[in-house]
Amino acid sequence: MNRQFLLGVSILLGALLFCAFQERAESPIPNASRFISDVTSSEAKLAHAVSPMHRAEWGQAAGDRLAMLVQESNGRTTKFDQLDAAPSPPITDDAILSADFSVITGTIRRLNGINKGPLVPGGIVDVIREQTELGIPFTRLHDCGWPNPYVVDHHAVFPNPNADPALPTSYDFRLTDEYIDAVRRTGSEPIYRLGESIEHTGVKRHVHPPADMDRWAAVCCGIIRHYNEGWANGFHHNIRYWEIWNEPENRPAMWSGTDDDYLRLYRMAAQAIKKEFPDVKVGGPSLGASGSFVHGEFVPTDFANRFLAMCRRDAVPLSFFSWHCYTADPAELGMRCRAIRRLLDSNGFTETENHLNEWNFLPNNDWQPISKTGTPAARRHHYDEMAGAAGAAFIATAPMELQDAPVDVCNLFHGETGGFGIFTPDGVPLKVYEALRAFQGLTETPQRVKTHGAVSGKLAFVAGLSADGQKATMLLSNFTDTRTNFTVRWTGFTNASDTMAKIHIVDADRNFLSLQSVTVRAESDSMHLSLKAPAIALIRLGCSRR
Repeated sequence: MNRQFLLGVSILLGALLFCAFQERAESPIPNASRFISDVTSSEAKLAHAVSPMHRAEWGQAAGDRLAMLVQESNGRTTKFDQLDAAPSPPITDDAILSADFSVITGTIRRLNGINKGPLVPGGIVDVIREQTELGIPFTRLHDCGWPNPYVVDHHAVFPNPNADPALPTSYDFRLTDEYIDAVRRTGSEPIYRLGESIEHTGVKRHVHPPADMDRWAAVCCGIIRHYNEGWANGFHHNIRYWEIWNEPENRPAMWSGTDDDYLRLYRMAAQAIKKEFPDVKVGGPSLGASGSFVHGEFVPTDFANRFLAMCRRDAVPLSFFSWHCYTADPAELGMRCRAIRRLLDSNGFTETENHLNEWNFLPNNDWQPISKTGTPAARRHHYDEMAGAAGAAFIATAPMELQDAPVDVCNLFHGETGGFGIFTPDGVPLKVYEALRAFQGLTETPQRVKTHGAVSGKLAFVAGLSADGQKATMLLSNFTDTRTNFTVRWTGFTNASDTMAKIHIVDADRNFLSLQSVTVRAESDSMHLSLKAPAIALIRLGCSRR
């Protein structure tokens, strides 16, 4: 008797649901998101009344029906089975991300600078077009032409250290002229690192303290005079930023001298540069190790403290303070930016700019696989992870999370080919290149708006609006968040008309060129995305006529 009663109830409920479903499916759907939610909620309640095995079958059937659903209204059609932004499975709560385009909170900052220009060593490959597409604001000239630098470095530009810095014939600017011209052709502003590139070889040729520091400082002035004042058949590039050396605490790969040797070099060069060129910005020390966090408090290195004390005591120019960070946690970048800002302010350098001019993803915070003791397989795996979907999600997350950090310039290391880079040795863009391309898409709608739903270090979400209010962009980077289903909602954008949404997905299987389009009804202003970490989604919104 009980079995017959339950069977009858099940049949009756199924019939009622089928009729309701048919009635809604045959009429225009003003809010597709609410419709899907209503149907899946009803089917979920019935699914709980049957066995686990049949519940799974019921859920699959409901998903199949919803994937086939077609919304038709006034000749417009949206097929949900063509989107990754597909309806969520029953009984699964989406993570909610929201953007309010009526509330402008500032300007999206272009923190997508790089190291290295577009000319690849050897003269065969260049990535000028590809770097141009990224809208790079600053290109730091360090390790250019590595591992055998032939441009930028002092030894390349001033090959005879005993020559007279006052004579144009003492310099060889030719290849560096070509290199800087290529950087400028991408639309980027060069940051010139004075000094030498890193040397991992047993024999160090160039990373020694100059024998004559006055002469070395004079060479710095000769280089600036050539590129900013036209001296020695030069240019008027107006390069603003001049950095003195790189990682002098990284010994012996970057410096064979002592702390005092570098402090003396910086003092002499910075004072000479500012005396002859008062309008340029001079800085350093480009620290690889700036300090560490102990029980949540930042403790700067002795080198950092001594450098700042010297600059303060001797009134040595310090237009910008530069430092580096390689990490597996994007939140650490923001923490260090705030710590360095406090360090500068506490030492009286409130007007000194804060430059994070080398950063990148370091899987597991582990250098060993890519060190001299790493195995070929381990090295290849590490670099693949850095250049793949995980590295891409990290690189998209970082400049979004740094929007509110007290940092002025950021430069990814690096924007060229090979290890740490964004291209294969042949110049083919990697996933990490596509992350920068997605961020560039965000900056094309530069008015930053109010958003909600991001999780520091795991899930980044930033949205922007064009100046005329006709275009909007939302960038979502799921670095390590375990949730995979997201509802993206927005208000304050084209409420009187439908919205055309174009979605670019970057993950292990898809690249930036994978484009999905959907028309979202004005009454809806939301969509669902399936985005399993590590992955990126760039959503472009524009008006669509009714």
